[in-house]
Amino acid sequence: MFLKQLLSIELLYFVKHRNLWTHVRRNVTTWSPVGAAFNAKPLRRLDLFEKSVGLFGVPELSCPAGFQVATKKALTNTEVLVEKACSCPPGVETVEAFDQLSDGLCRVADLADFVKVAHPDPAFREAAEKTCIEIGTVVEKLNTNVELCKSLKNLLDDPEVVAQLDPDTRRVAELFMFDFEISGIHLDDKLRKEAVALHVRLLDLNNEFLVGSHMPNRIARSAIPEHLHVHFAKEGSFIQVGGLHADSPDDLVREIAYRIYLYPNADLMVCLEELLKCRHKLAKLVGYESYGHRALKGTMAKTPETVMSFLQLLTDKLSDRYNIEPSLYSPYLSLGACMEGLNNLFSQLYGVSLMSEHPSAGEVWSEDVRKLAVVHETEGLLGYIYCDFFHRSDKPHQDCHFTIRGGRWCWETGQYQLPVVVLMLSLPHPTKSAPTLLTPGMMENLFHEMGHAMHSMLGRTRYQHVTGTRCATDFAEVPSILMEYFATDYRVISQFARHYETGQVQLSMVARLCESKKVCGAADTQLQIFYAVLDQIYHSKPQNRSTTEILKEMQLKFYGLPYTPNTAWQLRFSHLIGYGAKYYSYLMSRAVASMVWRQCFIQDPLNRDMGERYRREMLAHGGAKEPMLMVEGMLQRRPTIEDFVDALVSELNPNFETFIMDSES
Repeated sequence: MFLKQLLSIELLYFVKHRNLWTHVRRNVTTWSPVGAAFNAKPLRRLDLFEKSVGLFGVPELSCPAGFQVATKKALTNTEVLVEKACSCPPGVETVEAFDQLSDGLCRVADLADFVKVAHPDPAFREAAEKTCIEIGTVVEKLNTNVELCKSLKNLLDDPEVVAQLDPDTRRVAELFMFDFEISGIHLDDKLRKEAVALHVRLLDLNNEFLVGSHMPNRIARSAIPEHLHVHFAKEGSFIQVGGLHADSPDDLVREIAYRIYLYPNADLMVCLEELLKCRHKLAKLVGYESYGHRALKGTMAKTPETVMSFLQLLTDKLSDRYNIEPSLYSPYLSLGACMEGLNNLFSQLYGVSLMSEHPSAGEVWSEDVRKLAVVHETEGLLGYIYCDFFHRSDKPHQDCHFTIRGGRWCWETGQYQLPVVVLMLSLPHPTKSAPTLLTPGMMENLFHEMGHAMHSMLGRTRYQHVTGTRCATDFAEVPSILMEYFATDYRVISQFARHYETGQVQLSMVARLCESKKVCGAADTQLQIFYAVLDQIYHSKPQNRSTTEILKEMQLKFYGLPYTPNTAWQLRFSHLIGYGAKYYSYLMSRAVASMVWRQCFIQDPLNRDMGERYRREMLAHGGAKEPMLMVEGMLQRRPTIEDFVDALVSELNPNFETFIMDSES
């Protein structure tokens, strides 16, 4: 209830050097402050007497032991707020107390959730993990606190009180009650305690699976041809394989990585099996047919049956598409250029600028993390984005967005609590001769994660329980996926895609890049359908067979490629934790984003009026409004499942004129 799910998400120091890489021949490329900040290595002020402000400016977190201090402080405050929520008369004050309670726990737990996976210091990671477990346990007990629930029920059962609530307050009250219900508040004491025990056990299993899914596998160096050792990390007499190396041009490297990285880990297999059994048992205990039914109740789809109908219909409508191999565009897509592009886009759509700030001592966890202030032309400072963009050996190889602090109106201070988020990518470091250069896929991922960040920044919700990405999972991906359409639009890319040395723009290259989104489009969609179906089957009724046997059958039925023996891809499917029974959300969100793009932005992607409408109808509300109502407000109509499917299928049609023009040039 009080801990919202993290989703699967940037600026740097202000660098006074206008340009780090200058072309030594004839041309010199200059960058804006944002572009320069990301195309230059950060300059560190060395001040031995500068006092640490703590991670994200939280004073307690200047050292690992500070997590215990922050946790104790949050839990002490929790007791006070529980008493307040239970004793105040039914009304707005009750909901405000609930939201303060949620905010106090989330501010520590969300931060710890990020630190436990991203901080380079094992001591910080371990302390953060203990905090996650400690607060998570308290949260599960709160979710089944009868007195707390009773205070909310007294409010919602009184028609006169409910009639006086504003729409946002009423929805937040209903969402809190929904969280009580799916946690088993209606059960007797014995069963309630069993539900809490299952929740706490799931916290451990979720963490074990999440950590294990990112751990590299290793094999004796002698088992790999020596000339290929350079492609992998080394550990004594072993080779470590921490990913699929899908971008490697060497077929053998890709095959070795695939077979070793996906080789089954027996302990992790047991963990996944127990996790799925635990989830099903919890769902049955609190009155649902399956975990899928429990997870989907508050989404756009509502039921597993709707999800499977959507996935089956989409499968039936997909056909083979003509695909073109994209060229290499990286010299035109330096990280600084892409950040300039984002800054220009946000400025034109929303009147928002990204401004590089110098972090204080101890504020960031790695010296290459950049800090951005997000500033509106009339509203002022909207929030902060920390950009953890570069590869580190101890960092998950996954692009994601973390909410560190949600936005809300603070009745205590009379001010708005500014949101703070982290965007985490795994980009290559700049070299002595060139800045970080992005592939089209990396650039699209950057835009995607920035879409999540701006969802958090542009919302101004009254309650943090529904701020930014704290909304229905199958709606939360809409703003990020919509950004991918901007990332592959000719008019947007032509504003920033320029050679990092010469500043040259090749219009034919930009045209090719815009069509590269459709390369292997049908196959990519089929792969996402397979993942989504697998997720649904895992969270339906118990199958009485192994997760690998289920994967093998679903892969053949929904993807078409045969299963590779002695592999267990599901053990690398970390989205099973955050997106359990909801992985279809990417496809449904893509369908909504496609409709919004085609109806509202395709004619003019830089239209300020449409940008303001998009913020007003969708981004501003977070989860404070029913997701389908937000979609309806933006599109001026209510789409059907068939509309979703048609939107996904129709966007796979390539523009052959682009390819003809390009081949002639």
